[in-house]
Amino acid sequence: MKSSKLNRKLPGGQARRSIRSRAGSAEAKSAGIKEIAETVGVSIGTVDRALHSRPGISEATRARIMKAAATLGYRPNLAARHLKLGRQRRISVHLPQEIASYFDALRQGIQQAATQLQPPLKVDFHSYPRMGHGEIESLQTVLESPCDGIILAPSAPSRIAPLIRQATLRGIPVVCVATDAPDSDRLAVVSSDPFTSGAIVAELLTRLDRGDNQVAIITGDLATVDHSEKVRGFRAMMADLGSSLTLAEVAEAHDESREAYRQTCDLLARHPNLSSIYVSTSNSVPVIQALEERGRTDKVTVIVTDLFPELVPLMRVGKVFATLYQRPLAQGRLAFEAVHRFIVEGIRPKPVQKLPPYIVLRSNLDVFIENSPEFDGLDRSLAGQKPPAAKKD
Repeated sequence: MKSSKLNRKLPGGQARRSIRSRAGSAEAKSAGIKEIAETVGVSIGTVDRALHSRPGISEATRARIMKAAATLGYRPNLAARHLKLGRQRRISVHLPQEIASYFDALRQGIQQAATQLQPPLKVDFHSYPRMGHGEIESLQTVLESPCDGIILAPSAPSRIAPLIRQATLRGIPVVCVATDAPDSDRLAVVSSDPFTSGAIVAELLTRLDRGDNQVAIITGDLATVDHSEKVRGFRAMMADLGSSLTLAEVAEAHDESREAYRQTCDLLARHPNLSSIYVSTSNSVPVIQALEERGRTDKVTVIVTDLFPELVPLMRVGKVFATLYQRPLAQGRLAFEAVHRFIVEGIRPKPVQKLPPYIVLRSNLDVFIENSPEFDGLDRSLAGQKPPAAKKD
């Protein structure tokens, strides 16, 4: 057995002590393939096959090698590996279908960047129902196929981080987009700054407040970094300003329209004096529907997230006070450029790229629609539909 061969080289308990000592020094210096091979007691070729998902070894041996690589702190030279590739490169994109108004724009940004950059490459788009529903299966499938880079929007980091580490160990760089998976060995993250978004909303509502009013936040899933950071930013700014607002409740709608509608109805029943609602995801239309049906749109100040055709008329008539635009087209382009440049040129991107969100009000709505390149995916016919001017006396 190859494992006993290792023990013959290191008498007594030296083999176990060697593993522990190498693991303890992993932070100081990343192990290489040779060290992994010596630790597990296999050949360098076997380690290479395991790390790069090649056939020819048993699953048990592959598992032992992957475990040793993680324990020893192995970090592949991804740039060198990908620079040697002479074949067409494949980048795999994993994004949910819902909320379509946001993720479709993000896909468009990736596609725009892909069509402009050379050398030729192939982008494979993979979709699953919504955040946290199907993403793990989607990613597992691609890890078993040839792939040179991955772009994904991770839901709960605790669930997705092991797969990101597995991809990195196999030489596949991963760029997170829209939200982050910290401490997962991802190459980079590109997102709107969620903490700042939440803080902006808290400041706006505090400045509008004229009394001890109640506000509620309707979000997606607090296990998602983007969603929890918006709430954290909101709370932090309230405390910093000494706001008289009371955060009555934070409701998780899990990016489901029916759930957002139900949560809003329940909020209004539990908090009849609710003065404002912050919808921290793009799932805002059902929230406004619930307010309309209960005749509360003129009593509750609503600040939402992102901008899409269904939202424009609601902003024009004042049912939505403001929206925080997260610039999904720009996020998609930057995420693609980050992984592409790393694969093709070996240029490591900035680990964290956070875009400042844009505040869109009724007063600057047409400027955004008409002039901003970020709105390539928005129907420009919606621009210019301004309310009639007030009559002069």
